Amino acid sequence: MRKFWLVFAQTATICVAALFVVSTLRPELLVWNPRGNIVTVRESPSDAPSGVTNSFSDAAQRAMPAVVNIFTSQEVKRARQPFMDDPVFRYFFGEPSDPGTQRREGLGSGVIVSEQGYVLTNHHVVESVDQIEVALADARKVPARVVGTDPETDLAVLKIELSKLPTITFAREDQLRVGDFVLAIGNPFGIGQTVTLGIVSGLGRSHLGITTFENFIQTDAAINPGNSGGALVNASGHLVGINTAIYSQTGGSMGIGYAIPVSTARKVMDQIIQKGSVTRGWIGVGVQEITSELAESFKVPATGGVLVTQVERGGPADRSGVKLGDVLLAINEKPVADTTSMLNIIAALPPGADAKLRVSRNHVESELNVIIGRRPKPQQRTE
Repeated sequence: MRKFWLVFAQTATICVAALFVVSTLRPELLVWNPRGNIVTVRESPSDAPSGVTNSFSDAAQRAMPAVVNIFTSQEVKRARQPFMDDPVFRYFFGEPSDPGTQRREGLGSGVIVSEQGYVLTNHHVVESVDQIEVALADARKVPARVVGTDPETDLAVLKIELSKLPTITFAREDQLRVGDFVLAIGNPFGIGQTVTLGIVSGLGRSHLGITTFENFIQTDAAINPGNSGGALVNASGHLVGINTAIYSQTGGSMGIGYAIPVSTARKVMDQIIQKGSVTRGWIGVGVQEITSELAESFKVPATGGVLVTQVERGGPADRSGVKLGDVLLAINEKPVADTTSMLNIIAALPPGADAKLRVSRNHVESELNVIIGRRPKPQQRTE
């Protein structure tokens, strides 16, 4: 019996020593599960899968200095109370006075894109405002002016006059993938600069009714009121999108947020800085996607293309011979898959350029030559 205990003690000592050596040579955590078996849990960064990290602090610190808070104000007339027009009220209380005006405050975020002081943000953040103030992460505050806006992508460019400005680094276009980590940086609810973490949930989101030209990045990184115009950055801290909208039934984040991709933002920004506005191609048609019901009604295949439902009289398409009921199949040999792709293909063409439209009419395909026109500016919203 005594010999048994001696052997047990020696064996236990050897096992403990072996575990100590293993844990020293390999950076792993050895723990016991309820059944008494040893379970190894990796904790060494060298053993982690490639690209995985337990901190995004470097990415956040790289991007945060270039993300600004935007404070706006607008003078609006007070609403006139309906009872003020009541003759009985006016008889006893006299003529009502002018209801006067009040200041409406707003907030958002923006991204410094150049040392010259250009700031990229959303159009709806600065739409119709009277005053704009930009607050930098280093506590400097300065007035800003609007260089130009593009309501059809909900983008705007501001200009501030300061020196030694931090700037964001643009990510390479079209490198973002579903599942990539992203950080949303902005000023939600005006509480101050905030960073939230998520992944890319989807790419190329459209048909949302948010803007005319839609190609959104979808993310589950928390985006709330005040984040609009802020930065969506990748794990390297490089700009991949401009946070724009959320899907919400409460006004707060529900895990579905949308950002304008950097490819779109850069093209719009360059045009605004160079010309003050964005110029797009236009042919003057209204179109509708071909559903199975429409395909049966018009006796056309539901395999692609869009149905022409409106032709503006005297417009480029009208002059080229496009008719109601035509199916637009391709533009300059680029297939038209849906209304979004048609808009994007035409918008990318410069006004005055020649283009070829492939259309199907009465089951017969033909090509029509069209001279691209200039897309009219969208009508301004009124209060």
